[in-house]
Amino acid sequence: MEQDYLIAGHRVRVEGDRLVKAMDILDGFAVFKVEPNGEPACRFTTTTIQVPTLEEELYRYENEGVVSRFGYYSGGYAFSMTPPNSESLHLWVEKKESTVWFSGNLAPALLRFACWIAYGVITTPLETVAIHTSVIQHGGKTVLFLGESGTGKSTHTRLWRENIEGAVLLNDDSPIIRIVDGKPWVYGSPWSGKTPCYKNESYPLAACVRLSQAPYNKIERLKVAQGYGALHPSCPPCFAYDDALYDSISGVLSTLLSTVPVYHLACLPNAAAAWLSYETIFGICEK
Repeated sequence: MEQDYLIAGHRVRVEGDRLVKAMDILDGFAVFKVEPNGEPACRFTTTTIQVPTLEEELYRYENEGVVSRFGYYSGGYAFSMTPPNSESLHLWVEKKESTVWFSGNLAPALLRFACWIAYGVITTPLETVAIHTSVIQHGGKTVLFLGESGTGKSTHTRLWRENIEGAVLLNDDSPIIRIVDGKPWVYGSPWSGKTPCYKNESYPLAACVRLSQAPYNKIERLKVAQGYGALHPSCPPCFAYDDALYDSISGVLSTLLSTVPVYHLACLPNAAAAWLSYETIFGICEK
């Protein structure tokens, strides 16, 4: 049994009854299903062979009791998720290969994030980066709103949708940026955080806006170095510890910074802030 998914233009082929069935029940993936055809960018498959030993840990974090570890085994990259009092999920991929091996616990809560890691390891060298942001589509173009958790990304995009005609949400957590013919495009993805928004759509990027809370509304365009500093924290943190993956991410950001503006918006959670960012980006003054 096999099933293909087309995510940001990259074909992912899932192989084997157990993994196909496990992914089939994950929220958000259904709209990215396509018929198997041609050679995929990567293959996800399960195996019963012994899980390789994680020999060098690059990144570890814990969320709701689940301990995740990313690093190297002797042949390439390895990742694991260990929930309390339960079996671990493991995945690994040889460097410069395109098959990701899965083993262990394929519970939906683990598998969803593991697929995000697997997809990232394979596609980051292909000028493709999943970025932690909320993204609005307006007039056939997209705007990324970035910031640490709790800074108001979802609130600001909601204010756009409520006040600016034609503004719609493309993704609220992890859209995908891909460089196409030298220009950044933004794609919907199967990963959208607490706000379910799974759209198999893509649009050119118009601007990026880093948000911060303030008792006033003020927007300013950032210089290239400042823009890089605004974007970098929203890229996959575990990949920053591997030179090859980090170089690929830096390449995507460099192309983005050379083609679209990056702003900082200090703002209140009100409609005036949404209008300020909208008018600045699109140059339209019509309240």
